[in-house]
This record gives sequence, C-alpha cells and structure tokens, in this order.
Amino acid sequence: MKETVTQLLESALASLVAEGVLPADAEFTPTVGNTKDKAHGDYACNIALVAAKSAGCAPRQLAQALIDHLPPSKAVEKVEIAGPGFINFFMSTASAFGVVADILAQGEQFGRNNSGQGERVQVEFVSANPTGPLHVGHGRGAAIGDCLCRLLEANGYQVTREFYYNDAGAQISNLALSAQARIKGLTPEDAGWPADGYRGEYISDLAGAYLAGEVVVADDREVTGKGDPDDLDAIREFAVAYLRREQDLDLKAFGVEFDVYFLESSLYEDGKVEATVQRLTENGYTYEHEGATWLRTTEFGDDKDRVMRKKDGGYTYFLPDVAYHLDKWQRGFTTVINEQGADHHSTVTRVRAGLQALKAGIPEGWPEYVLHQMVMVTRSGQEVKISKRAGSYVTVRDLIDEVGRDATRFFLAARRVDSQLTFDIDLARSQTNENPVYYVQYAHARVCSVLRKLGELGISRGRNECLGDLSRLELDEEKDIANQLAQYPELVSNAAAQREPHHLTHYLRELAGRFHTHYNAHKVLIEDTELRDARVSLYLAVRQVIANGLGLLAVNAREEM
Repeated sequence: MKETVTQLLESALASLVAEGVLPADAEFTPTVGNTKDKAHGDYACNIALVAAKSAGCAPRQLAQALIDHLPPSKAVEKVEIAGPGFINFFMSTASAFGVVADILAQGEQFGRNNSGQGERVQVEFVSANPTGPLHVGHGRGAAIGDCLCRLLEANGYQVTREFYYNDAGAQISNLALSAQARIKGLTPEDAGWPADGYRGEYISDLAGAYLAGEVVVADDREVTGKGDPDDLDAIREFAVAYLRREQDLDLKAFGVEFDVYFLESSLYEDGKVEATVQRLTENGYTYEHEGATWLRTTEFGDDKDRVMRKKDGGYTYFLPDVAYHLDKWQRGFTTVINEQGADHHSTVTRVRAGLQALKAGIPEGWPEYVLHQMVMVTRSGQEVKISKRAGSYVTVRDLIDEVGRDATRFFLAARRVDSQLTFDIDLARSQTNENPVYYVQYAHARVCSVLRKLGELGISRGRNECLGDLSRLELDEEKDIANQLAQYPELVSNAAAQREPHHLTHYLRELAGRFHTHYNAHKVLIEDTELRDARVSLYLAVRQVIANGLGLLAVNAREEM
C-alpha cells in the first residue's frame, strides 16, 4: 500500500511539473511513512513542505495542488492536509486487506526481495578466542550476527559467515600453561598455578582428555592427545583443537553454523603479516621509536600513533587484524560487516587507519562494525556471574540448558545492539504474556489451533488458502492487523540496511499483541461462514508472517504450546 501512495504522489508531482507549477529540472522523491496516530490516516508524506520553495507557494497550498492532481484510486478512501502541509492518506478497506491474499499466495517468500541482487557480503561474528567455552557475550554476538545474515539473505545478498580464531598470542600460551599445570596434577589453588591461568573445570576435562590420548576432530584438523606432560607444543595444539570443538558444539546447539573458519596463525604461516608490515613501511607510514615500530595512524584520524611491533619483536594485536582484513578485501568482499563486542571499539579506528595506509584501494570506513554491549544475566532479581564449568562467567550452554534455544536466541537479539541487555532467566522460562518469545509463539500456535478446530468440525481449510469476502472485515482492529502485516516487507528491508535485527523482535511482539487482542475479543468460529472464512484468512496471514519472522531469528514457530 505504501508503494501505491508513493506512485500516486509521483504522478501528481509529474503533473505539476508539466503545468509549470514545479520547475522541470526539479527532482523530488516523496517519502511516505506510517502515521503514529490512526486518526491522522494510515500514511503521511511531507513532500509539500520539501517542494514548496521550488513551487513559490505555501506548503499547504502546494499540498492541495498535489491532492487535486492525484490519479483516481480505489485504494484510497480520503486524503487530508494536516499541520503545516503534511498529506495524510486514509486507505480503503479493500486495499487494506489486499495484503492478506498476497501473504497467503507468497507464503514463505513474503517479505523477501532481491534488492541485494546477489552481491557478496561477508559477516564475521563470534570470533571467540579458543581458550574456553563461549560466554553470554559471544551468545549475543552469535544471535545478532546470524540474524543479520538471515536478514541480508532475505534481501537477496549472497552471505558468507566467517569465524576468526585468535589461535596465536599470549592467551593461547596461557591456555597451554594452564592445561599443562592440570596435566601435572596442579589445581588453581596451588602456588605453582600460572599467574594468568584459566581456572574453569573445562581445563581439568581437557587435561584428562590429553592424558587419555583422546582424538579430537575440529573443523580442519584431527589431533590426538600425546599424553606427555612436558611437551608444551603438543599440549597447545591439543588444547586449541579441544576447545575449538567445544565451541563448535555450543554453536551448533545454538543453531549457528559458519562457512569459513579463519585461523590467525595462518596469517603468520603464509607470510601475510610480514607482507603487510613491508607494505606499510614501503608506503612511508612506519617509524622506529624507543625500540618499537610505530604506525602513523594519526594521518588517518586516530588520536595518536600506535605501536605495531613491540620491543620484544612481537606484534600488537591490531597488526594481524589489518593483515586479516586485507585478505578479506583481496578475496573480493567489498562489503564486510564485523559483529563484535563493544570492547573492540578502540580497534575500529586503528584497523581502518592501517588499511588506508596500505593504499590498496580500500574505501574509507571499510569494514563496517556492529558492536554490541554487555549482557547481564539475572535469576530471582540477582545477577548470575559464575558458571561452574567456565569458572568465572555464564556460558551460552548454561542459558540453552536453562531456558532453551528459542528463548535464548530471541532474548539475545531483542535489544538494540548498542544498549546493555539484561537476560532474566525467570522471565525467559515463564509461560506468560510478559515473556516475548512465548507471546509470539503462542500467537502462531493459536492460529494452528483454529485450523485444528475447523478440522474437528469437518471443515477442510488449507494453511495458505484465502477464503471469504475480506471486505466483511470491518473492525478497526482487523484493519490495524492488516496494516501491520503490510509493514513486514519494509521492516525486513530496513532492519538489514540499518544492521539492526532487534526491529524484527519488536515487530513480531506488536503483531502478536494485535492478534491476541482480536482473538480474545471476537469469535472466529461463527455461523456466518463468509465472515468466519475471512477472519480465518486474516489469521492465516498472521501465522505466515510470524513464521517468516521467527525463521529470520532461527526461532521455532510452534504449533502447540
């Protein structure tokens, strides 16, 4: 319907240009939005305010001229001028419910489009260090990243999901030393435990597997525990593989899979880090100071230059990141989105600066970053901080075990990425209207229940069969539901373009709310078969859109609750 209003306004603008009211070289694109108050119509446009100066008249005068030149349309019931010159459109009942037939005809494809035209997009998310189980912050990144990938695919993009393993550096050394200490019989309480060692029970499990000669298969490798407590290299290799496998199992339990697993260590093995350093040096952006090598990141907007190679010869963490992103660019990804925790904020400027210093044709502001804030987990109003297995944090597996995958995914994607999130375990487990995922799934289940009841009455009705005269749907609540359904394709498009998956959870909750209100107030299985069939058609459209939206969240559309 919004497209219909836009086309009507474009026609009116063309007529005013032809009559000389608007200059021939003027280009005006009407922006049509939903009204906040239905008393002001279904849609509103401010084009008269935008174009009034070019027309040399007051906005309200131009608004009236536009209304006078609108082509006749059965989709529009009436048009009014509001305020300083807004044009408000009230849509006819027939046009409002046309979306029901569209939804049932398109089924799972409703809301999907091909605006991306197959453009390749790489989304990197989770990218946890292989030093322990995934924590809830990783879980939020997984939920947001995977939903964003699904939204992009729904808009016609070809998406590659990538996980970057930081399998080199100090944290991996600490992991190996922690595992070795456990292998030799030490505990975190002993004086000989590594100062920065990992303390969770998973280290004990890892040590036992190594001593037992367990075979670990993790993505691209198979590693067998050597059993030698003094072979630190063998322990390191086994520990990384062991924890990579554990993280992979957690992600699969969460319904997240990746197309590419990229190892930080490969950047060193393939000489890409050294090649990056050489290129930066040749371009004149490095210098030596106090025994360290620095990169002139201030020339690209950073607040100070950054150390690239430390005095001991080791690289700071952002240098391999620059090499890694150059590799992404060379793989042909012109659009790259990194979904990471807010603690990565400081790396954004310096990585982009490093990429610009390479002079590789990479545009400024590349790659994109979606940075999520922290997650606090509560139970009975108190913060939960410790997982027995991890030792110092709540894991994704903890949440899945407590509340299930559906609630975990929905809750972790339900807030703006730049806002902190409180995960209330009690709420997520509750079967009440306050639990958003239960509320949305219950709406879908209720429609399925209506179909079953029709079957019990001997009435056969297909799930995507549009029956009844939809003009019989005369209630304002029914029109509100139809208008809400009509907004879904635009929401899918905007949520992807803005990189904000949380809009999807908000939309589904609002749609479910409108449905539940109507269901509780009005009977659907009534003797008036024409009205009954029309209402069931509306309900089936609600069911389909909820199923489509939950699918983008990888949350089950339940048929029974």
